[in-house]
Amino acid sequence: MSSPTAAVLGEIGLPLPLTEIAAIHWDAIIVGAGHNGLACAAYLARAGQRVLVIESRTRIGGACTIEEPFPGVRMSPCAYLAGLLHPVIVSELELPRRGFAWTPAVNGLFVPFLDGSSIQLWDDDERCEAEVRSLSPQDVDGWRAMNDVLRRLRDALRPDGPRDLWLTESPTLEDYESRLANDPEARALLFNWSMAEFVERYLADERLQVAYLGQGVIGTNASPFDPGTASIRFHHASGRLGGMPGMWGYVRGGMGMVSFYLCDAAREAGATVISGVPVAEIVPGECVRLESGERVSARTIICNADPRQALRLLGNAADPAWREQVVSVPIEGCTVKLNVHLRELPNFTARPGTNNPHHYGQINAPLTKQEWKAGYAAARAGTLPDHLWCELYFQSVHDSSVAPHGTHTMSVFAQYVPYTFSEGNWDSRRSEVRALALRSLARFCSNIGDAVIDAQELGPPDIEKKVGLTGGHIFQGECLPPYMYSRRLTARTPMEGFYLCGACTHPGGSVIGVNGRNAAMAVLKAQRKA
Repeated sequence: MSSPTAAVLGEIGLPLPLTEIAAIHWDAIIVGAGHNGLACAAYLARAGQRVLVIESRTRIGGACTIEEPFPGVRMSPCAYLAGLLHPVIVSELELPRRGFAWTPAVNGLFVPFLDGSSIQLWDDDERCEAEVRSLSPQDVDGWRAMNDVLRRLRDALRPDGPRDLWLTESPTLEDYESRLANDPEARALLFNWSMAEFVERYLADERLQVAYLGQGVIGTNASPFDPGTASIRFHHASGRLGGMPGMWGYVRGGMGMVSFYLCDAAREAGATVISGVPVAEIVPGECVRLESGERVSARTIICNADPRQALRLLGNAADPAWREQVVSVPIEGCTVKLNVHLRELPNFTARPGTNNPHHYGQINAPLTKQEWKAGYAAARAGTLPDHLWCELYFQSVHDSSVAPHGTHTMSVFAQYVPYTFSEGNWDSRRSEVRALALRSLARFCSNIGDAVIDAQELGPPDIEKKVGLTGGHIFQGECLPPYMYSRRLTARTPMEGFYLCGACTHPGGSVIGVNGRNAAMAVLKAQRKA
């Protein structure tokens, strides 16, 4: 089945004139057509609600969309890989019928080291153990124990089926404590350990330790030596997409297809989705006012934009205590995204070749422990580090349709960079950041300088401007333990008739979809009680 949303790369425009849209009294208006907002719209429309989704950008999808940054190249500018997209969303909204297909990244994570050694952390326990044994035989038992605590935590909190805590709008601290009462290691992983503590507890070889460190700070403005960062590793290892625990993979056509299929599902169910229409004000339980002046009425307003944007749109209508809670969550991003068009894939000196097994998984350009500490300190001080931690993905090796024949796409996710420079700004220092990222890769690659045809750099202010994420924070606010679980913002707010459905709500950030589903269930539950 072809996707009508994908046919126009999400630029769906106005199916009706704004005057006609404003003349309708809607049951629910969703502000923002990111993937969670579209999922929420699909569930509400399927329940018989008259739903309007309003997107300020011309293209729907938010941070999970598809653009053409270079001629003939289709890439998702921010979201790269699927893994936490909930199987319930895939099933209930019939995404496979709409065209959703993905390739599991079974080749796992490849990490080269400065001494010329390397490791391929396969998503196959037997093959991965063989790699660990080859690199560091004394760490095999510890590696098994490290994986086991991740498995125990996933099975306790996110069992396959209805007891998955991600399917609860707002689980309590007691919900977590009761499931972890007899497993102090799992509890420490979820609430306390830094990523450095986690790996050092189980692994002795420093190369193997640093191979994993980046997995504890993905999108997080914290050092892997900061308390709670190990929980980020668990968050990203807790998925069950395709029934495969912890697996990630490449969506055919690119990650933005997830949003496009969700938009198809919402519109098929009767929702109206419009793009290129900025909202100026939200009046809870009454209406939204468009920047063009129209007033569009609805008894329920649901915000898919981040909570700081919600505060701006609510103005004086925001509850003071709720405003204080929103402002207390850090929301300054520290990542730079590079979307790169390549003549050939990188040639890693540790395992030479430009079409090897590691190109079909994820690749890390690691940092030493001292480089991690110095890099985080530099970015916090408004300067650039000597090297960036980079994680690489190659959509084109799984899906040749996304780039011209013989060329490849490379998505680079790198940390740390400052949101605000102590000297200069992103416009004046953009080329310097690009050179730094490529130089960080060149420590491990022999051909990166010649392989790059073109690159697009997106620092935190660029992400903020491009997709509306305040601070350029990809998760709508930090996902460290003080801001997660029972402390995460809830879909329901103190303002009657006003809800949230984005990554700022439980269960947190990434392309998940159940944030939107949970919000829809909360809306329907409240309406049944009314």
